[in-house]
Amino acid sequence: MTLSPLRRLLGYFSRHKAALALGALCVAASGAFSLLKPLIVGNAVNELAKAVTRGALVRYGLLLVGAAALEGFFLFLQRRIIIGESRRIEYEMRNDFYAHLQSLPVSYYQEQRTGDLLSRATNDLASVRMLVGPAVMHVLSSLIVVAGAFVMMLRINREMSLLALAGVPVVVWMVQYFGQRIHLKYKAVQDYFGDISARVQENLAGVRVVRAFGREHEEQETFARMNREFVERNRTVIRLTALFYPGLHAMIGVLFGIIFFVGSRQMIRGTLSIGSFIAFQLYLGRMVWPLIALGWVTNLFQRGMASMVRLHEVWSVEPDVRADSGEPLDAPLRGEIDIRDLTFTYGGASRPTLRDIDLHVDSGQTIGIVGRTGSGKSTLLALITRTFEPPPGTIFIDGRPIESFPPSQLRHSIGAVPQETFLFSESIAENIRFGRRNASSDEVQSSAAMAGLSGDVVTFPQGLETMIGERGITLSGGQKQRTAIARALVRGPAILILDDALSAVDTNTEEQILRSLREVRKGRTALIVSHRVSSVKDADHIIVIDDGRIVERGTHDALLARNGYYADLYHRQTLEEEIEELA
Repeated sequence: MTLSPLRRLLGYFSRHKAALALGALCVAASGAFSLLKPLIVGNAVNELAKAVTRGALVRYGLLLVGAAALEGFFLFLQRRIIIGESRRIEYEMRNDFYAHLQSLPVSYYQEQRTGDLLSRATNDLASVRMLVGPAVMHVLSSLIVVAGAFVMMLRINREMSLLALAGVPVVVWMVQYFGQRIHLKYKAVQDYFGDISARVQENLAGVRVVRAFGREHEEQETFARMNREFVERNRTVIRLTALFYPGLHAMIGVLFGIIFFVGSRQMIRGTLSIGSFIAFQLYLGRMVWPLIALGWVTNLFQRGMASMVRLHEVWSVEPDVRADSGEPLDAPLRGEIDIRDLTFTYGGASRPTLRDIDLHVDSGQTIGIVGRTGSGKSTLLALITRTFEPPPGTIFIDGRPIESFPPSQLRHSIGAVPQETFLFSESIAENIRFGRRNASSDEVQSSAAMAGLSGDVVTFPQGLETMIGERGITLSGGQKQRTAIARALVRGPAILILDDALSAVDTNTEEQILRSLREVRKGRTALIVSHRVSSVKDADHIIVIDDGRIVERGTHDALLARNGYYADLYHRQTLEEEIEELA
């Protein structure tokens, strides 16, 4: 069943209903003692108007102090409980939101901006917390105090109470009128904040490109323009609230004036005592100020629900496949891969990326994959790892349909080096250990050596413990790729996937890494995508993909003899290497 934003929010409330119910009781108790004070003051005025005695002063003084102390005690408890639970709900929502982001398909992130998602995970969640905590607490308090004060006012004087009640519809209308507009304007503010966050994130991530093209000034002007627009949208919200709150105050001031006039006439006629009139005015104040606070609460509610809608837009995106789906593995993978009549089309694409792919890979076999840019090589590897979901019944591992494996267990058996290398802002060792968290220092060093990192590590100030910048910015392209290879090797995977993983290293380093990989590949299935023939020429089997189809297949020597695309690629690259040596 698809949840609405409100139902999803109520689901979090239900997890904390016991604590929130206790908080509501404290709100009721605090309100009750708050409503006792005007009654005490009214009775004190009536009694002291007849005769001022020490006993009456002490008695009413102690009653007022006691009521105020108990009101304060329960006020403390209600804030501690309700605000505390709002923080816990925010904690749960943030964890759930992050977990949901982790489960979404890669295709979703190709359509979204990182900065906007960060805005939702931080700014919007904070607004929802304000709704869950302060807004809920003040709504409960306002309802209790307003209802209680009105009941007490009716007991004192029905005519003045009905006059006071006549102002409530005006308050309700103002809250509804301004609240709806504040909601829409604030959602526009939050949406644009996501745009600004995305722009800043892209500029910081691409700072090298910005400076290389001398675009600092233009980017500053663009940010200034977006910042002005953000300020203007906020000013629209401010203008609405600036009309809302003074309007409420003005209406309430008029109401107080009318009540004072009517009450004064009744006191002159002797139908209303001065103590009762003072108590009535105090109760009116108790009733009116929560109504004014209701405007602030409405603002919080509208902001919170606007943010909840933005969060719900992400939550409503269903993952292609859940991490716990499928039957668990009962034995380690052997690594046999069978692809049968695979045709795959990306969502929104007009034609298939892969068509009629048939390929059998025995366990422990190495397959080289070559082809033009955009021919579908990386897509084929992404389907094997279920980065994208393949059509059912087209890919089998160890004779079992790939869709029947739990994705997490399948990926733990695969060591993949993607075409675009991503490293974290940690040490080199921690980036390698990302492949297997419990890898020992010796295993990390061994993996680094097999990946050809040992020579570089010697020059680093702290060896493998050297911290690298964001996305590995302090490393060269080749060092990044070798770190990513070491990260895959440390897993000891049944299936090793290298997606053009040696493109940024020179030919000598490539040969060194390939020699190490020959030993690593023994007993493992390996799929190697490369634009260099030298990376795949010793593979057991090589396939050539063109326009999404396998157009050639065979060993290195057999493909050279065919004198097709592979042979042409080999001769061109050999000629380029000879020219480089002569130069």
